Amino acid sequence: MDIIEAIQVRHSVRSYIDKPIEGEILEALENEIAACNEEGNLHIQLVREEPEAFGSGIFKYGSFKGVRNYLCFVGPDTKELSEKIGYYGERIVLLAQQLGLNTCWVALTFNKRKTRYELAEGEKLVLVASIGYGANQGSAHTSKPISRVSSAPEDVPSWFEQGVASALLAPTAMNQQKFHFEYVAPSNGAKPHVCATAGRGTQADVDLGIAKYHFEVVAGKDNFEWA
Repeated sequence: MDIIEAIQVRHSVRSYIDKPIEGEILEALENEIAACNEEGNLHIQLVREEPEAFGSGIFKYGSFKGVRNYLCFVGPDTKELSEKIGYYGERIVLLAQQLGLNTCWVALTFNKRKTRYELAEGEKLVLVASIGYGANQGSAHTSKPISRVSSAPEDVPSWFEQGVASALLAPTAMNQQKFHFEYVAPSNGAKPHVCATAGRGTQADVDLGIAKYHFEVVAGKDNFEWA
């Protein structure tokens, strides 16, 4: 499975079978986490065989079953942190899909007091993601039309629309899809610019980071620069 297919088939999964993450799959996952931490100056952590964070029955929305592994998205507490977590976190999530694992981004429905993670001075836990072998493959969400989340001239290059279509496949909190992509035509021989902005809403900046990664993968980083 390549990353384009992973974007297309990856859906949120909340139920998992009792199968450990190990061997070459674990190694590949840990290597990607290390690469993202170094590149993004983050402290993302994989917690394995720990059932307590999702073991509470107090949450009625988005109930989880069989979660024993999860990703903790941690980094320096700056204004850019949430967007960076979305961008690099989705990079890890999509690799997990390619490795045959399933995931679900989680902002509220876990027990933070029982979640095991490390915090250095000045760091913050933004949210987590369950990860493991799913009891199912989840289901697709309903997407907005491209025209509702983007603006561009009629002669916009095809890569822009393909990038926005990919962003609409990205997971967002409550499926809000509160992001917007604007195509800015090139001038003086420069590359076109793309302006991506977050709307208001729960975890909107995380959602923007996730959507930007989806856009970038499909549109091609060589075709544009972020505004």
